Amino acid sequence: MQSQVQTQTPSAEPPLAPVLAKNWWLVLLRGIAAIIFGLLAFAWPGLTLLTLVLFYGAFALVDGVLAIIAAIKGGTPAPRWWLAIVGIAGIVAGALTFLWPGITALVLLFFIAGWAIAVGIFEIVGAIKLRKEIDNEWLLIAGGVLSVLFGIAVLIVPGAGALALVWMIGIYAIIYGVILVMFALRLRKQTA
Repeated sequence: MQSQVQTQTPSAEPPLAPVLAKNWWLVLLRGIAAIIFGLLAFAWPGLTLLTLVLFYGAFALVDGVLAIIAAIKGGTPAPRWWLAIVGIAGIVAGALTFLWPGITALVLLFFIAGWAIAVGIFEIVGAIKLRKEIDNEWLLIAGGVLSVLFGIAVLIVPGAGALALVWMIGIYAIIYGVILVMFALRLRKQTA
């Protein structure tokens, strides 16, 4: 009986985990920004729609800028394209929110839902790319799945009311932020 030895061909993409681990603090900042945004949504549940729009715009911009910085830092851009797309989506969503602050609640909901679904999909893709490089990539997958489910929920029930919307966004932002903080701390351990 012959035994076959599989040879592994080298990947065209360099490992992503060392780059993310080196910049773990950017993921941490994204998580902290999400938690702060979520807490603000709960602290002022009677927010006007305009205030909610501006809070969302600020959060999306900060998250987008931090994701772009994380994508730029390090080696070749090929393995971090998904992070750059997440960053661009956040910046576009935040900019549109500030350019048209008087948009209706329904349009805001579709912006939020689309952004959450896009971010979630690309985080899942990024986690799949990282699965061979780090332990517990499930945290990034969990954040991505949460984002996709949140986006779908917002699309399914857009008329749930302003207060329910504020609470739904607050819950999502806090849970998503905690997951990003946990992932950042795992990445930090990779540098040690």
